[in-house]
Amino acid sequence: MTSAAAAGASPAPVAPRKRKSVTGTRRTVAALFLLPALVLLGALVVYPIGYSIVRSFYNASGDGFSGVDNYKALFTDDGIRTALKNNIIWVVFAPTVSTALGLIFAVLTERVRWGTAFKLVVFMPMAISMLAAGIIFRLVYDQDPDKGVANAVWVGVHDTFAQSSAFPKAHPGRESPLRPDSGGFITSAAVHTGQTVTLPLVGVALDQMPSGAKPAAAAKADPGKITGTTWQDFTRGKGVGRLGAPDPSELGYPGMKIEAVKDGKVVASAKAAADGTFTLPASADGAQLRLPASNFKAPYNGVDWLGPSLVTPAIIGSYVWMWAGFAMVLIAAGLAGVPRELLEAARVDGANEWQVFRKVTVPLLAPVLAVVTVTLMINVLKVFDLVFIIAPGSSQDDANVLALELYRKGFAESQPGIASAIAVFLLLLVIPVMAFNIRRLRREGRR
Repeated sequence: MTSAAAAGASPAPVAPRKRKSVTGTRRTVAALFLLPALVLLGALVVYPIGYSIVRSFYNASGDGFSGVDNYKALFTDDGIRTALKNNIIWVVFAPTVSTALGLIFAVLTERVRWGTAFKLVVFMPMAISMLAAGIIFRLVYDQDPDKGVANAVWVGVHDTFAQSSAFPKAHPGRESPLRPDSGGFITSAAVHTGQTVTLPLVGVALDQMPSGAKPAAAAKADPGKITGTTWQDFTRGKGVGRLGAPDPSELGYPGMKIEAVKDGKVVASAKAAADGTFTLPASADGAQLRLPASNFKAPYNGVDWLGPSLVTPAIIGSYVWMWAGFAMVLIAAGLAGVPRELLEAARVDGANEWQVFRKVTVPLLAPVLAVVTVTLMINVLKVFDLVFIIAPGSSQDDANVLALELYRKGFAESQPGIASAIAVFLLLLVIPVMAFNIRRLRREGRR
């Protein structure tokens, strides 16, 4: 019985073994390997965030508790409100334009033989630091057309259709027969046929005279017409040259427009030749001669790209130049995974290329486009370098963004409490966007 009972008894329970992870590493060993990373994460991320949150509730000196006053300042301080408005503009336009250009580049370069080279050129700005890009575009947007590429192009296009005057600073000298009139100059007395008229001017530097200008010549009288000369009545050197008469070293004003005005109406007009001479018909008899204001219009100096009204769009343009290549590479990678059978099936069904792009390619790329757009949104919320470097001091308030205002409040104005509140506010803005991006990436990973 004893042996039978012993035989029928259940075996003694065995103590469970310590489970190992999938890779065969014990949890304690894994924790030891993760500990340095966790320490660094706590020291470099968790602690600064916690300290910033606590610091945001203290006043500027750090001695007293100010409650939510610093957070109230986010919506009452003019500088912070401008920064917030500009951040909204950045978040709406910069990621959208960058993603759209990246999509266009990725689709178009897929069909050309030199697509890889083009992608390399477009992506190359990503290799440049924000500091270097800011310096580059500060020069690109320079107001002087001789320095700024943007204004050089703009002025070139403008002058093709509306040529600027070559004599913006010209004006009558001593004992001149001309007097001011509506931005131009007009003779005091009327002129008559057979008369030779002199219209001397000064004020144009010799090195700024038109290249086609020739030595001024005295006009020859014509019985049935009115002739004259308009020229630079100035010769270098004390007591050199004759006042009111062309000298060999003096140059004519080529292209200067002369109008004959009678009773407030223009009855005839002419343009001066390279030597400054001009001829008016008999219809100008009894009229006053006027040099209209168009002769003295200041040269077109381009667009004030870094002025208060355009500085934010200009800086966004530099950001797009840098990040469109990033968007293009990610979208091109997504485009490589699009099933070609679907595109060919759409073409077989009669869809044109625009319809294929709009109704097949873009919907299939929607997950990639969303990830790119959200990633750029997170990036632009923290933009600082480009605004700080490109915007001049006179326009920096108008180009202000939250990250720049954080720097200014914390270092330039010694208000670390408000700076900490801005940092916490930026974190709150970034967290939902990051959460959306992570959730979307996980969803894509499960498919």
